[in-house]
Amino acid sequence: MDRITKALLNEFIEQNGLETLPEDQAFEHFSGFLVTSGHYSESFASDDIAVGAGGDCGIDCIAILVNGTIVSEPEEIEDLADTNGYLDVNFVFTQAERSGGFETAKIGQFVFGVCDFFSETPQLPQNDRVQLYARIAREIFDRSRLFKKGNPQCLLYYVTTGKWTDDANLVVRRDAGRQDVEELNLFRKVGFGCVDADQLQRLYRESQNAIATEIKFSERTVIPEIPGVEQAYLGLLPASQFLKLVENDNDEVLTSLFYDNVRHWQDWNPVNSEMRDTLSSPDTARYFPLLNNGVTIVARRVHPTGNKFLLEDYQVVNGCQTSYVLHECRVGLTDEVMIPVRLIATQDDNIKNSIIKATNRQTQVTEDQLFALSDFPKKLESYFPTFDGRKKLYYERRSRQYNGMTGVEKVRVISMTHLVRAFASIFRALPHRTTRNYKTLLRGIGTEIFNMDHRQEPYYTAAYAHYRLEFFFRSQVLPAELKPARYHLLLAYRILVIGEALPPMNSHNMARQCSILMDSLWDDDTSRKIFQRGADHVRVVAAGNLHRDNIRTEPFTEALLQNLRSA
Repeated sequence: MDRITKALLNEFIEQNGLETLPEDQAFEHFSGFLVTSGHYSESFASDDIAVGAGGDCGIDCIAILVNGTIVSEPEEIEDLADTNGYLDVNFVFTQAERSGGFETAKIGQFVFGVCDFFSETPQLPQNDRVQLYARIAREIFDRSRLFKKGNPQCLLYYVTTGKWTDDANLVVRRDAGRQDVEELNLFRKVGFGCVDADQLQRLYRESQNAIATEIKFSERTVIPEIPGVEQAYLGLLPASQFLKLVENDNDEVLTSLFYDNVRHWQDWNPVNSEMRDTLSSPDTARYFPLLNNGVTIVARRVHPTGNKFLLEDYQVVNGCQTSYVLHECRVGLTDEVMIPVRLIATQDDNIKNSIIKATNRQTQVTEDQLFALSDFPKKLESYFPTFDGRKKLYYERRSRQYNGMTGVEKVRVISMTHLVRAFASIFRALPHRTTRNYKTLLRGIGTEIFNMDHRQEPYYTAAYAHYRLEFFFRSQVLPAELKPARYHLLLAYRILVIGEALPPMNSHNMARQCSILMDSLWDDDTSRKIFQRGADHVRVVAAGNLHRDNIRTEPFTEALLQNLRSA
């Protein structure tokens, strides 16, 4: 392994708390994370996709992307299908070797493993992680009627620390492997990339940076000076330039651009269908800027040079549906199609939040939800880092906002999804809803969760408990077989420390109770012993069946609570 790749790998290991892994396994995490990041711009942990171990079918990482999100549980497929009414799926497989070259035999082994993964009667042994992802795949194909955008895509990546030179033997073997996967007749597109050290280093640098894109923005007018706003423009962007802002290099939508998924892609509802009809003919497409309300983009920084504009760390705070329709209709669009755009550069979060609230008024988003997705997380973002040293955490309001920031370990960054799940498990006793019916938790945003009257201490406590539990899993203090019960372990921890009854979320007594929980979580030895006690309770209730189908149910939660009461 060359010195540059070695240094980047070591940095990745330190940032992601993977010091306990052997270097070959850490390299698998590193490679899988980087190639997946090329297709998924939200934050995620490499542990969510790593499957390498005995019985891995020659596959080191599997990422299943459905409707713009990484899926790690079979139950999520039903939720996504019910919520969106369609399934848009990418399978991303990675095999990683530290060797200095590519091998035809390894390519063959990798391809055979992928084909066997999709077989109705697999021949290769599958470990628990591979079986889990195979089950997710079955859940997806069982709903093939929802493949409204076409069959899934399947993308294979073979990573080494060598140099890819288009060697004829390797090219032939790679292309034959791609054809083998195509002949499964399951996918609308199959890709096979051989990633060398140079590409790996480029992917690492890209993963560390906030999103930045350069466009040509000639049809514009400057909005007069406004306090707190560095620059502001109104104008029209040609379709090709607009799509550069909302798509990655693989022609996939950058889902992280759309503000906290206040309003995800609504498929072909009447409004979106009308937009598509307008774009379907050159005669009507020219009227698009007159018929569309436009897109609002807020960026941290905008660097204009003539007609060229470099946007850094930006989000589409209004215009999600327009962006998706243009993406879906991109084939055939010409630059005669112009998109109305409002571009604002500001680092003032109050101004940004005001823009978000004002521009989302026409959607079915409640006042509570708008508050919960802007003001309350802003308070958490400020509150989490106020703790010193190893007590410090970071709440990620904007995807990748801490990427590349010196001194920030990624394992200490918690996303909205993880925080909602941890909070609901610990303080609402709903660990069974963290994967099954997760959407029902989201309906409580602004009321049961992220309520403007809630204290901030419970959210930090939930985040730190989640961080501490994941540390014990990574360091193998707790065995991986307990991972399906991770959210039940969080609930058990709280009850073992402060009991089952809870004071109101806005009370001083809640702050005192959280202080007791924090003190225990901050102590390595104490938190380890309590989590291990919680694991004992989980094992008793599970009675030898730690399968997620048994664990992640309301009856299991009730049985665990009863067991804890009688302890």
